[in-house]
Amino acid sequence: MEQTVKVIVFSTPTCFHCNNLKRYLKEKNIKFKDIDVSKDRAAALDMQKRTNGNTGVPVVLINNRPIIGFDKSKINKFLNIN
Repeated sequence: MEQTVKVIVFSTPTCFHCNNLKRYLKEKNIKFKDIDVSKDRAAALDMQKRTNGNTGVPVVLINNRPIIGFDKSKINKFLNIN
């Protein structure tokens, strides 16, 4: 089955929860685009806009719906993972 959801992770290399989130997505075979907001100021501002000013990471966008933090239950719900 082809993945039709678009997943973007806003993260930093030193963020423990970011690394756990990315590892989890890889374990579930979910393709995602990883954006390092410590190196991409425009992406950091975009992330803040999408999350009403949140500056913390990780933030994951699933079909343009933001989830702040590594909230496994929300991620599973949005991706239909059991």
